[in-house]
Amino acid sequence: MVDFQYVDSYGIEDLLRIMELLRAPGGCPWDREQTHQSIRRNMLEEAYEAVEAIDEEDPEHLKEELGDVLLQVVFHARMAEEEGLFSFGDVVDGVAKKMVFRHPHVFGAVRAEDSAQALDTWDAQKREEKSQRTATDTLEAVARSLPALIRAEKVQSKAAKAGFDWTSSLQALDKLEEEVRELRAALEAGQAADAPHGIREELGDTLFMAAKIAQMSGVDPEDALHRACDKFDRRFRAVEEAADKPLPECGEAELLALWNDAKSHDPS
Repeated sequence: MVDFQYVDSYGIEDLLRIMELLRAPGGCPWDREQTHQSIRRNMLEEAYEAVEAIDEEDPEHLKEELGDVLLQVVFHARMAEEEGLFSFGDVVDGVAKKMVFRHPHVFGAVRAEDSAQALDTWDAQKREEKSQRTATDTLEAVARSLPALIRAEKVQSKAAKAGFDWTSSLQALDKLEEEVRELRAALEAGQAADAPHGIREELGDTLFMAAKIAQMSGVDPEDALHRACDKFDRRFRAVEEAADKPLPECGEAELLALWNDAKSHDPS
């Protein structure tokens, strides 16, 4: 058993000490075996669960999930410290300096009268900090590990700020319809998924333009797709509950009628 004192309330130093003990000889075998790569997925899952708690507007759930996200930060920082790379203190120091540097309108002499000016200042400071000298530099800095729709929207937004944009969302919609036609042509031709101008490429172009329309319309494409999934879930449940036999035994016409009925009664 490790040397540890139970208390009624713990602080950040206690959490750091707990992680140190878990990783130390005599600690937890599982925690000691982990690497940055082995718990990479955990960081993503905990972040998504925190987002879900935000959407639920559940303070207690959010408090729990933010703690889980913090645990991932502490875990990675501990492993990095063991490798002689950086510590949790270095992480805090780095983000504190970043916030001060990117807010010269608060901590310096720069003026920002509204949110738009504040964001422009943030972007300018970020470009300086990251040595991003061209618009392409800013596009390539968008993390490839982001969910694809979010990455597409961010890339489109940065391109628009550089002056590379459609005049209106309706023009972008015309381009989307063009991409849909090209996707249809690939499907009708029986193109292999990975062939030049094949299904994967044309489907990607279609999704990319859908994200562009979202960006121009001020709509979060991830949120829009989540809402579409929720709507489908509701309507599918209604179809299944209304069917008088298992769905695989229903014909196409029966399923379509059930779906249309579910759609007509859906409030959205």
